[in-house]
Amino acid sequence: MYADQETIRRILTQSGDTWAVVGLSSNQGRAAYRVAEVLQRFGKRVVPVHPKAETVHGEQGYPSLDAIPFDVDVVDVFVNSDLAGKVADEAVAIGAKAVWFQLGVIDEQAYERTRAAGLDMVMDRCPAIEIPQLA
Repeated sequence: MYADQETIRRILTQSGDTWAVVGLSSNQGRAAYRVAEVLQRFGKRVVPVHPKAETVHGEQGYPSLDAIPFDVDVVDVFVNSDLAGKVADEAVAIGAKAVWFQLGVIDEQAYERTRAAGLDMVMDRCPAIEIPQLA
C-alpha cells in the first residue's frame, strides 16, 4: 500500500503549499499541465521543473530541483518510473517534506528510501483526483 488516506491528507493539507512538478512543461496536452492547474486552483504554488525551464501557469520554470532558489514542500513526479527514483533522491537532497509519484509512476525501492529518509510519500496516485475530496 503506497497511498494511505492519512498520508494523502497530510501531504495535501499540511506539508506546505510549494509544489515542484517535475516534468511540467507548457504542453497543454500533457497530464502534468492539467494537474498543475488543479493544484493552483486549490491554492498550491506550482513550480515547473523541466529541462526547458519554461514559465508555466505564471510560474518561472527551473531545469532541475537543485536549481530552485527557494524551499520546496512537495515534489510531484511526472517522469517514467525508471527515472523517478533519481528524482525522489533529489527531493530528499533539497529538503522537501514529501514526494508524490503520479499514476503509473512506481519505484518500490525509491519509496522505501524516501520514507526511510523521513519524507511522506505517495505512489501511483494523482493529487488532482485526491485534493477535491478534501475540500
